[in-house]
Amino acid sequence: EIHRLAKYPPNFPEAAVSRSYLDLVFELPWGHCSKDKLNLAACRRQLDRDHYGLQTIKERILEYLAVMKRQKSMKDETYKAPILCLVGPPGVGKTSIAQSIATALGRSYIRMSLGGVKDEAEIRGHRRTYIGAMPGRIIQAIKRAGTDNPLILMDEIDKLGSDYRGDPASALLEVLDPEQNRSFRDHYLELNYDLSQVLFVTTANTTETIPDALLDRMELIELSGYTEEEKTEIARLHLWPKQQKLNGLAAGELRLSKTAIHGIIEDYTREAGVRQLEQQLARIARRWLLKKEEKSGPSAAAPNKLLQRRDLTRYLGKSRYHYDLVDTKDLVGLANGLAWTVNGGDMLNIEVSAVKGSGKLQLTGQLGDVMQESAKVALSYVRGHAAELGLDTSYCEKTDIHIHVPEGAIPKDGPSAGITLAVAALSALSGRPVKHQVAMTGELTIRGRVLPIGGLKEKMIAAQRAGVKTVLFPRQNEADLDDIPASVKDKLQLCPINDAQEAFALALAAAPAGNS
Repeated sequence: EIHRLAKYPPNFPEAAVSRSYLDLVFELPWGHCSKDKLNLAACRRQLDRDHYGLQTIKERILEYLAVMKRQKSMKDETYKAPILCLVGPPGVGKTSIAQSIATALGRSYIRMSLGGVKDEAEIRGHRRTYIGAMPGRIIQAIKRAGTDNPLILMDEIDKLGSDYRGDPASALLEVLDPEQNRSFRDHYLELNYDLSQVLFVTTANTTETIPDALLDRMELIELSGYTEEEKTEIARLHLWPKQQKLNGLAAGELRLSKTAIHGIIEDYTREAGVRQLEQQLARIARRWLLKKEEKSGPSAAAPNKLLQRRDLTRYLGKSRYHYDLVDTKDLVGLANGLAWTVNGGDMLNIEVSAVKGSGKLQLTGQLGDVMQESAKVALSYVRGHAAELGLDTSYCEKTDIHIHVPEGAIPKDGPSAGITLAVAALSALSGRPVKHQVAMTGELTIRGRVLPIGGLKEKMIAAQRAGVKTVLFPRQNEADLDDIPASVKDKLQLCPINDAQEAFALALAAAPAGNS
């Protein structure tokens, strides 16, 4: 290429193309790597300083560093860097922890947003025969980093698109495969480039939209939502000092009590992460500073320097959210379910009424197809075992059932309300009230088995927040109890169940005297 460039006249159009290509080739590091900091204690301190909690992901990063340190000491160059995929709801720290990993390792950090990318050439580059051709994002990232071993964060990998220009997710199959990326070939560069030293970290909100072949190449690390105690500590140690600095407040000039932080979390945010919490803290800092700057004259009272929960309405306005609390008495036909949402866990009240009719079932509350099927399964089980449950079979056949899930404007779906629907239906048909301090979750089969569900941690947190005392959950989910914070487990009586009969015995109170 150099010989060809030497033969071109200075103003020849091909000369500029050839010169740009050679500039890229000479600017790539070609084997130059930065020296890794492999002091595990220092790396642990760095991760703990930047992020509160997230113990699972911190341990996985330290495992990787320990293996790398051993491989370096053994002069083993065959070790392949893993491909980590951080999966979790928005605002839990997926992007920022990748930057902390780079800082702990002493590597260059390159962030690459993949949201909305539809062109395969964004990954592999364009051939030089096209006008305006340029290398793909991977080679450009290596060029910016200046080393062959940067940390490249591929943000929002679950939001890749595809159209007539190609499928970028398929182009990533070679990049994110440690067995193949030793000889990655960019269409513009047309030379094999070794990517095996790069530490790739990807982030996603869900794995459902990631192709299976691509998902299989990555090691998934799931980040769940924070508990209220974790959010409080994150706000106190990280978010509030940051907002004080950004808004021109001196350290200690304005302090927030723990009750005030709890109030912001409960009344003004509804999220799994902490982005809304940080926005509300910034709003408080701005409002307080405005009140202080507008103070005029010695008689004017300065705003409080320690904010309590009762002061929040002056700075944030009225409460924006409220969480459902358990009722104060046992009611017939009302059962407490537990639901998982992208914002964490929530209570799901299920109401069932039974009136004379012809045995029809009516469902309201914007229930999805799966939840409608769960309701039909629950009612079929109750009617099929009417004699065992002490119900009059002829009465069941002549009774219409109406199932309603409140907050009808919000769509709801999923199988985990099956056992709750069955308990509420039996309560309505038998007249036995449901214990108001009991909540439950679990998928129900037509034979009455209770199958495992997901999101147990978030559901337990929602139950504790709502004032529930006893939670019924599938026995097959007992292994998930290790993920639940001790501060939540200590306040709940956890009852694993195998079938619907166990749930009925634990959740239903005795029928009132004289009830027919």
